[in-house]
Amino acid sequence: MGDRRKSRELALQALFALDLSKTDSGPQMDDFLEQHGEDLSEPPRLFFQTLVEGVLENREKIDTLLDQWAKNWKISRMPAVDRNIMRIAVFEMLNLPDIPSSVSINEAVEIGKKFGTRDSGPFINGVLDRIRAQHEA
Repeated sequence: MGDRRKSRELALQALFALDLSKTDSGPQMDDFLEQHGEDLSEPPRLFFQTLVEGVLENREKIDTLLDQWAKNWKISRMPAVDRNIMRIAVFEMLNLPDIPSSVSINEAVEIGKKFGTRDSGPFINGVLDRIRAQHEA
C-alpha cells in the first residue's frame, strides 16, 4: 500500500472518530497519530495532517457540496464512513491541485470498498463524479 493511501485511510479513521464524537481536532489528533501512525514517515504524516485539518477547516463548504450533489441523501443520513471518505476526496479536489481529481475519486472508491459496505463504491463514485464535473466546468 502506498504512503498516500495509508495517510488517507488514517485520515478517514481519525475523521470518523471525530465525526462520531462530535468534536474538533485538538489534542485528539496527536493521540490518534501516536496510537495509529507509528509506521508513517514524515511526508505521509504531513499529508495525513493536511487532509484532517483541511477537511475540518472546510467541512461546511464540503458538506454543502455533498448535500447538493448526493441525490436524495442528506449529509446527516449518509453512512459515516462514506461521508468522511467523500469529505477527504472533495477537499483534495478543491484544494490540492497537484492531485488529479480522477486519482482522488479512485482512491475514495477503493477505500470505500475496504471500509464501507458493498454499496459504498458506486455511491461514492457517483457523488464525487458529479462534484468533479461541476468543479471542472
